[in-house]
Amino acid sequence: MEQQEQSKARFGYAESRQKSTKLNRKSINRKSVKIIIVGAYAIGTHLAKLLSRNDHDTVLIDSDIDRLSSISADYDLMTVQASPSRIQTLKDAGVGNTDLFIAVTPDENLNMNACMLAKALGASRTVAKVDNNEYMDPKLKSFFESVGVTSLIYPEKLAAVDIVNGLKMSWVRQRWDVHDGALIMLGIKLRENCEILNQPLKDLCKPESPYHIVAIKRENETIIPRGDDVLKLHDIAYFMTTRQYIPYIRSIVGKERYADVKNVMIMGGGATAVRATALIPEYMKVKIFEADEARCDRLNELIDTKRVMVIHGDGRDIGLLNEEGIKNTQAFVALTGNAETNILACLTAKRLGVRKTVAMVENFDYVSMAESLDIGTIINKKALAASYIYQMMLDADVHNIHFLMSANADVAEFTAEPDSKVTRKKVFELGLPKGTTIGGLVRNGEGHLVSGGTQIEAGDSVVVFCHEVDMSRLEKFFR
Repeated sequence: MEQQEQSKARFGYAESRQKSTKLNRKSINRKSVKIIIVGAYAIGTHLAKLLSRNDHDTVLIDSDIDRLSSISADYDLMTVQASPSRIQTLKDAGVGNTDLFIAVTPDENLNMNACMLAKALGASRTVAKVDNNEYMDPKLKSFFESVGVTSLIYPEKLAAVDIVNGLKMSWVRQRWDVHDGALIMLGIKLRENCEILNQPLKDLCKPESPYHIVAIKRENETIIPRGDDVLKLHDIAYFMTTRQYIPYIRSIVGKERYADVKNVMIMGGGATAVRATALIPEYMKVKIFEADEARCDRLNELIDTKRVMVIHGDGRDIGLLNEEGIKNTQAFVALTGNAETNILACLTAKRLGVRKTVAMVENFDYVSMAESLDIGTIINKKALAASYIYQMMLDADVHNIHFLMSANADVAEFTAEPDSKVTRKKVFELGLPKGTTIGGLVRNGEGHLVSGGTQIEAGDSVVVFCHEVDMSRLEKFFR
């Protein structure tokens, strides 16, 4: 009896603890996918909420009762207050029949150790969040797999890729490449000089047209468009196209006068900034503003100082910005750990004439505010990490899942399997779920736009957009 009570207390089931902390343990039916998440921090909490609403059997483990108690009782998941490094904790959580074990605490050593234990105890796949870019070397993949860590995720690198993709085009809010640019998605804010406003999409996006509009963000609404929909002033329109037609799209949306990015200012010298500077093209000159003097010294050791200048100072200091050439800067990137600071800095840069602004906004509550203030590109590491992990839970051959922060939509590449449903009918006959559209496909390395009459073939890599649709509902079409 005493042992049973100790077990209850360890899992937060004891009546007194449950009453005081409002821990949530709903009765869990056995579902097709069981997931254990370690770490009730930003990424783990966001991912747990996402998965619990998609009918996955989800367990969230954390040693801190306060972090767990912030999880609303509205979510269908089990919370466990215990040390994730203890074997008994993992056994009691059901690690032996777990499909995916995800460790996303701030401590990379704890994450990897937990994954090693979980794999040894029977977990099918494990994912560990790390903070060391050296671990991401493809040559080390087999080593980590041999010790029980199936996959590694480094959110700062995911964010850096998004930032650099956005900087390559000053007139684009968001860019997403499929198969090394065989297909390209561009998110563009439409201004007064856009020549395709207020025209039905059925007249603009014909089968032979060089682009398709696959999604529209209009104020607080996301639209997966139909033929009768029109583009309106201040919409963010998501274009699917191929590389050769990018100049044409730039012309019709009236962005030809936007100067290409050659000079970049970055506020905040954290890990994301370091990774971004390593990926930024050589033709761009970069200045990093960092308020902490010791961190400046460290940055000078971590980055290529021939290409990047480190400046000790506050990126919101207008005098300093003017002194360092803000008038000749085409892009300003705010990457501090404070969302309000990043938004304020971007607004300051815009007032000083910078067209392209990028803000890291980790708090979802500030995303809509940043959009309303016309901050160009919004980066959220936990959403990027959650999208990356989510694709591991789908049975179909799916990869490159990406969350479009501004549109609150997902986009992913599905590979059509032989004799799958998508290969048996034309696109308009498939009966795709509402809120879903197919933007294009890559066949034999060549990008093609998709219309209602397109016939998808086995082996095609198909780009699918979803708004408020669980991607697991799409699996049956591709396998």
